Amino acid sequence: MPIRPSLDQPLPPAMLASGNGWWVRYRHYPVFSRRWWLGRCVRFGAVSAVWALMSALGVWFVSRNMQAGLQGALPLFVACITITCLGPTLATIVRHQAWPDVWERVALVLAILVGVAASLAVNRWASWSIMEAFRSAHMAPPARPSAAGAGSAALVGVFTLINAAIYGMLGGGMALYAYLEEQRRWENSARDSELKAAHEQRQQAEWQLGLLQAQVEPHFLFNTFASMRALIRSEPDRAEHAIDTLVDYLRATIPRLREQDGSIASSLGEQLDLCADYLELMHVRSGGRLGYQVNVDTALRSRRFPPLLLLTLVENAIKHGIEGRPGPGTVSLDAQRTEHGLRVSVADDGLGLRLGPGQGVGLHNLRRQLMARYAGHATFELRNREGGGAVAILDVPDEGEA
Repeated sequence: MPIRPSLDQPLPPAMLASGNGWWVRYRHYPVFSRRWWLGRCVRFGAVSAVWALMSALGVWFVSRNMQAGLQGALPLFVACITITCLGPTLATIVRHQAWPDVWERVALVLAILVGVAASLAVNRWASWSIMEAFRSAHMAPPARPSAAGAGSAALVGVFTLINAAIYGMLGGGMALYAYLEEQRRWENSARDSELKAAHEQRQQAEWQLGLLQAQVEPHFLFNTFASMRALIRSEPDRAEHAIDTLVDYLRATIPRLREQDGSIASSLGEQLDLCADYLELMHVRSGGRLGYQVNVDTALRSRRFPPLLLLTLVENAIKHGIEGRPGPGTVSLDAQRTEHGLRVSVADDGLGLRLGPGQGVGLHNLRRQLMARYAGHATFELRNREGGGAVAILDVPDEGEA
């Protein structure tokens, strides 16, 4: 995409490539903008005027003929102004046309070349006028390289190359380079802004996950403590086991919000262990009615995985699948690598999909979290299983090691 800064406003501090001195202050505006062009012409015009005045004084000092000095100074001033300002003037006109990026750059190069070519013609006229001024002052014109001699052709060629380089730099070549550098800085700044915005968006999503986790846990804790209270007198061994499992669960679920970047680091293994602790607690609370299985390749345990999502699916399977049916029930967790990332599923042999009060809120939040974190690159599917029950399937990109 082309970079289109405002040509009437100063560049932001990050875009500046020079200091604050009088000579370079015009560079605080975009290259080939009106303010940049005016600042450049004023500065180079002042230098050209001083150079022409010194030339006139030199002729007067030698010949005592001020008229001849002025006669040579005027063409010299016009030539200097043409060389330093004509190409940038044409380029400034081009940039204010707001053409597409590629066309603009081609037109800028052509504008500089036209300015340099015109400057060569003006310089020939100025050289002829200066020669006439010397003759009118009865002074010998500056000697040119003689055509005689074996090295004269090479000497003329060297002078021609040097003149071409000087004309190219002063005629806008350096300004064109500054324009391209300015474009590069704008592109880098835009890319850095996008990366910063993406990082802030992801950080906000992770903080939302932590907040949601903090909101969900009190309800679960209250029910768990109520179950433990009933077990302490009747089955103290089971109560002790439940307390140990709860401690492990809390250690895994408390967000690590003191990390330097404020993010909540999480791996697939941690989330599966968290779900296993939760299922063990529910196994104790249900008096052994709930069974569970966790099947995962050990190599996948270290892969990054969003916090809380699996726990939401496990809670949903128990609440809407297992608790509503009589007799024992089972929840199975499976994880595997796919061509595009990771696939994790939560299956139960409960009642299957049903519409009921309060159903769908947790899954709605889950879909929002997937969108916030993966921007459409993750999928979620919930369907009935053959033989009874339901299965929830998450496909997410592989984010590497946690």
